[in-house]
Amino acid sequence: MKKLFFVGFVLFCSACTLKEQDKIATKSYFDLESYFKQEATRLTKANQPIDKAVLVNGKAEEKNLLIKDWEKEFSSFIDADINKASWRGSFKLAKTDSLTTYTSNSEKIPVKKLEITYKDNKVMAIKVFVTNTNNLYTSQDSLSYYPDSLYQIKKTQHIKLMDEKKYQITGKFK
Repeated sequence: MKKLFFVGFVLFCSACTLKEQDKIATKSYFDLESYFKQEATRLTKANQPIDKAVLVNGKAEEKNLLIKDWEKEFSSFIDADINKASWRGSFKLAKTDSLTTYTSNSEKIPVKKLEITYKDNKVMAIKVFVTNTNNLYTSQDSLSYYPDSLYQIKKTQHIKLMDEKKYQITGKFK
């Protein structure tokens, strides 16, 4: 019985280690998820209000507010992370000293382009372009982030037999 328990324990530990190694191995590209989770933590600690504007089909609303859950606020950026195991090898990389661009033409991958602009090895801007298309629905998202300056989410949605909808969320840091 003790041997069986020991073997089970060793297998369990090995499985955990393999899963962690696989998770690390899937980070072939810029780690958007980790970047925005770190930014969420940093901004939560800063506890600084922002000017937030929401525009839906031409109707605007603006507020000055404190974001309580930055990870939720950045969920569109986090969800656009391109380090999914099934996407490995699907992105082309173009790199200069100041710009790294990942692009994919795969119909199965909604993230079409990720651009990271650097200055002195520091992230100055992130832009993500996402397109989802099926028989009933088409959406295009443009996500932009400029640390300590601005973030913007633009979304255009078209569902067959319905009018097109446009959304824009802009947060300006003070």
